[in-house]
Amino acid sequence: MASSHRPPIARPSSRAGVGLTARPASSSRTPSTTRIGTGMPPSTSRPGSRGGSSTTGGVLSSQIKVADRPVTQQGLSGMKTAMKGPQRQIMDKTYYLGLLRSKTNELTTEINKLQEEVEMYKQEKSVYLSYEKRAEALAGEIKEFQGQLADYNMIVDILNTNTDIAEVIRDYNMLKVQNDRDAQSVDKIFTERQATEKLIQAVEEDIEHEKVVADDIIKDMSQENQAKYMEMKTANEKLSQELVAQQQELDALNVKEEALRAEIAHSQVKQEAAQLYEKLHDLEERRNQMIAEHKNMESPQEERERLLKQVKDDSQEIASMERQLTEVREKTNHFKKIIQRLDMDLENHQEMQKVRSELLFTFLSWFNLSQQLSTTQPLAHFSPNQWERKSGKKKVKLMG
Repeated sequence: MASSHRPPIARPSSRAGVGLTARPASSSRTPSTTRIGTGMPPSTSRPGSRGGSSTTGGVLSSQIKVADRPVTQQGLSGMKTAMKGPQRQIMDKTYYLGLLRSKTNELTTEINKLQEEVEMYKQEKSVYLSYEKRAEALAGEIKEFQGQLADYNMIVDILNTNTDIAEVIRDYNMLKVQNDRDAQSVDKIFTERQATEKLIQAVEEDIEHEKVVADDIIKDMSQENQAKYMEMKTANEKLSQELVAQQQELDALNVKEEALRAEIAHSQVKQEAAQLYEKLHDLEERRNQMIAEHKNMESPQEERERLLKQVKDDSQEIASMERQLTEVREKTNHFKKIIQRLDMDLENHQEMQKVRSELLFTFLSWFNLSQQLSTTQPLAHFSPNQWERKSGKKKVKLMG
């Protein structure tokens, strides 16, 4: 508004540098002729006026971009505009305290927001778990209903096809037998699994016990032995790692060998080359063996002495073995004689036992008969033939 009261001669020069009047440009005026804009502090000029700088920040000088407008769930929010008026010139302790308070309030607000989100997520998680349990129960019900539906569909198919009831019963019996067999198999597998799990648990307990015992033994060792044990343990771990690496390398080489063999099998030229390489390898081995034999070859005199010594050693060994064989044969004959004597004594003893048993049986028979006859009539009225007839046994002559 204040710029409308200026005289007409205050127009600056054009871009061509030629002014309408002899008045100099506003940039070349003296400080006394510069007018202070209304409504502004003394230290600044009015933005957009001829006497002030056109680069001062403000709403009209800011460049609006569509990408600067943040998008939220409720739509587009208003773009934050730059602050009007002068900024703080002196940043003292109160300024930084106020800035710290504002940042602290922002952090507190953000923390409260995050806590609310955490609580919301916890509630959603609890609800999700309840829904998951409900979904599992409903899934079981769905499976059960699907089985019932399959049974009903089978019944409908049987009714539609006019299937004989005897055939249905036969199928039922077959399925029942199969189900019983499967149930027995499942029970057996379950029992075996339980036994295996118990065995594994027992083995693990034994391993833990052995570890405890080993730790106790290590603790009871001296410092020198403990250091030696730790060194050997480290070496063992290192060797185990090397073994694993070498095993992996061996597996890779085996895979590579199989791939190369498969590649060779599809090419006649490569097969011939492989055969030639194998033959060359055999020839090289034979050459190396002949070279080693030539190097180790002895003179005729040394070889003769070596053979004579070997013959003497063999002769002594043969003589010792013959002596041992003679001793073994003598012991064998001696034990054979002992066994024959024991067999004869055993046979004689068995014959004596047999004679004694017969005599004892005859005596018992005679004794029983005499007891029976003593109750009826005197023994003097019987002849020896009557005794034989009563006893039913032949007379046995007592030997010796």
